[in-house]
Amino acid sequence: MEEVNNKRQGLEFSSAFEVREVGKIKSVQKFIVLALGLPSCVSGQMVEFSNGVKGLVIGFTEEEVQILVLGSAVDLKAGDEVYNKGEFLKLPVGKNFLGRIVNSLCEPQDGKGPIEPDDFYPVFRDVPGVMDRIPVDQTLETGTLSIDAIIPIAKGQRQLLIGDRLTGKTTVAVDAIISQKGKDVNCIYCCIGKTYSNLLKIVDILRDKGALDYTIIVSGIASTSVGEQYLAPYTAAMLGEYFMYNGKDALVIFDDLTRHAWVYRQISLLLGRAPGREAYPGDIFYIHSQLMERAGYLKPELGKGSMTFFPIVEIQQGDVTGYISTNIISMTDGQLYFSTPLFNKGFRPAIDLGLSVSRIGSKAQWPAMRAFSRTLRLEYLQYKELLQMTQLRATGLSKEAEASLKRGEAITQLLIQDKNQPVEMERQILWLFALNLGVLDNLSVAEIKKFKETFLEKVKEQEPEIISELRERKELTKEIAEKLRKCLQRYFEEV
Repeated sequence: MEEVNNKRQGLEFSSAFEVREVGKIKSVQKFIVLALGLPSCVSGQMVEFSNGVKGLVIGFTEEEVQILVLGSAVDLKAGDEVYNKGEFLKLPVGKNFLGRIVNSLCEPQDGKGPIEPDDFYPVFRDVPGVMDRIPVDQTLETGTLSIDAIIPIAKGQRQLLIGDRLTGKTTVAVDAIISQKGKDVNCIYCCIGKTYSNLLKIVDILRDKGALDYTIIVSGIASTSVGEQYLAPYTAAMLGEYFMYNGKDALVIFDDLTRHAWVYRQISLLLGRAPGREAYPGDIFYIHSQLMERAGYLKPELGKGSMTFFPIVEIQQGDVTGYISTNIISMTDGQLYFSTPLFNKGFRPAIDLGLSVSRIGSKAQWPAMRAFSRTLRLEYLQYKELLQMTQLRATGLSKEAEASLKRGEAITQLLIQDKNQPVEMERQILWLFALNLGVLDNLSVAEIKKFKETFLEKVKEQEPEIISELRERKELTKEIAEKLRKCLQRYFEEV
C-alpha cells in the first residue's frame, strides 16, 4: 500500500534508494517531447526515458514540460514513462579525450573503447566574471601570414571566420590547429551539421599532420539527432574549459554556427515560440552570446589558462547583414572575412584585408612582428587600388607607381600560402625582414616562391642561433638584424 502511495506522488524508491520523479509522455513531435507530471524539474536538467534515451529540459508551459531528445525519438510514444533525478547535464572531461572522436554526450565514436574521465563538468555554466579575467598578452600563432602579421589573434580572443561556402574558412581554422603542434595548446574541433565525409577529411588531415594527438573532435554531424547537433558547441566549450581551468591553453573551432542556428530554429518552431527576423526566435542571440562569453584569459589565481574561440559563419553571396552573422559579429573581438572573388583569383587564403579586423590581438603581437607589419595592410590596400587604376591605362606610369606595383606584387606573393602548410612565426619574420629591406621588390614570382621555401634553411645553416633567439626574445635586436643582413647577402650572392 505504501509503494502505491509513493507512485501516486510521482516518486519511486529503488533498492539502492535512488529517488526519481516519474512523469509520462503526452506527445512526441519529431525530436520534442511534451511530458506531464514532472513538477520539480527545471530548465537545463537531464531526464531519461524508459528506453534509456536521454533528454534535456528546455522549456515549460503551465501544464507541460518541454524536452529535447538527445538521441533517436523513434521508439518514444505517448504514455511512456520519463524519469527526472534532479541532475543537471554534466559530462566527462579530461586529458584522455585528446586524440579521440566523441559525440555531444562525450561518448566515443572512433571504436577505440571507453575513455577514462578526469572529472565531470556542467555543459551549461556561468562564464568567468570580469574580475576573473586579465588582459590578453600572448599571441595565438595561426601559421597564416596574413593573420599573424596583419590581423593578429591573442589567446583568449573570439575571432569570427565569415564568408561564403567553399572560400577556405575551415582550412584556415584547421591550419591554426596544425600550427599549435609543440606549443602546448589543446584544440577542440566541433563539427555541427556537416556531412560525415567532411568530418573524415578533417580527421585525416589532422592525423597526417600529427595534430590529432592534441585535438578532440566533437561530432555533431548532420546524421545525428537535432538534439545532439544543438548540444555539440556547448560540449566543445565544456571540454575546453577543463584545460582552461587547469592552467592550460585551449583553441576551440565551431564549424559552423550557421547550421547551429538552423537547428535551434527548428527546435523553437516546434516548441511554438514566436518567430522573428528570418524566422529565428529572439533568444537565438542569448544562446550564442552565452556560448561566446565562455572564452577568455583567466587571472593567475585561477591558473592563468585561456580558451580561444574560432566560430565559423557561412553567408550567401557576401551578405554580412543577415541576422545570425550580425549577431555573432557583435559578440566577437574581430572577424576574418573570406572573399569569393579573391578565392577565384587564386589569392588564398582568400582573406579580405580591408574588411577583416582584430580588435585586441595586436596587444599580444610579437614586437618583431609588430615592427614589420605596422604598414603592411596599408601598403597592400594601396597596391590593390593602384592596380585597379592602372588596368585602365596601358602606358604613362610614373617610376613611383611602378615601384609601388612591384612591391605590392611581392607582398601578394608572400601572403599567398598553400593549404595545410602553416608557417612558423620565425619564418614569417624572416620574410618580412627581407620585404622591409626591399630586396624582394624586383624578384619574379618564381624567385619569391623559391626564397620562401629555402631562406629559413640557409639561415639555420649559417646562423642557427638566430631562430632560437627570435623565439625566446620575440623581438629583433640590432645583433639579430645584422646577422640577418649578412645571411640575405650570402643568399643572393649564391643565387
